Amino acid sequence: MWRKVTATSFSSLKSSVFFTRLHLQQASKHNAASASAVSRFATVAPLQEKDGRCPFITFVLGGPGSGKGTQCIKIVETFGFKHLSAGDLLRREMVSNSEYGSMILNTIKEGRIVPSEVTVKLILKEMESSDNHKFLIDGFPRSEENRIAFEKISGAEPDVVLFFDCPEDVMVKRVLSRNQGRIDDNIDTIKKRLKVFEALNLPVIDYYAKKGKVHRINAVGTVDEIFEQVRPVFKACEKALNRS
Repeated sequence: MWRKVTATSFSSLKSSVFFTRLHLQQASKHNAASASAVSRFATVAPLQEKDGRCPFITFVLGGPGSGKGTQCIKIVETFGFKHLSAGDLLRREMVSNSEYGSMILNTIKEGRIVPSEVTVKLILKEMESSDNHKFLIDGFPRSEENRIAFEKISGAEPDVVLFFDCPEDVMVKRVLSRNQGRIDDNIDTIKKRLKVFEALNLPVIDYYAKKGKVHRINAVGTVDEIFEQVRPVFKACEKALNRS
């Protein structure tokens, strides 16, 4: 089992990335159906240590089409992390005919964020069932509410935060061209998702940047060019983990 843990601090991984905090209004509350679905979720146990090892958590953040999913695949292949895509977990739940599927479907269609407790529950369930102790959590947290919920429910913080910084026009072009048949890959919903990202995700990045955990990746270029920026981050992590 995992024992409740706190985040490990790696001074060698500190970054000098700075962001201007956006002064934004709070996102509107979810409708009654969403609140009802959340209230039915069972209490989630905090993360526990497994086989004498604490989980090493990396948050992978970036707008839709920033290429973070592709880079996660390369990180898994090169450094042996377990990739957990918040979006994929939600979509899988959405088509599983569970009691939460309809709520998730409607929320994603409207370009809104699924209630935090739902996503945290799905992520922790996958972490608990994995034999790995190194996790890439892709696309979460997307808001301060998400961040606080994850830390409160899991009892942990990320060790590293990767931010794939990409111009909006590049992200829109990439999403429209990937043609994966996803319900949220149409032009109207993409624009909604980009607005949500800009409004809610940057304060999360700002919060972790002040803690020295953010590594900003220029997400323009070829897959290999971008990965050459990512590689040193995880080489440093690997050395730190081998010393622990």
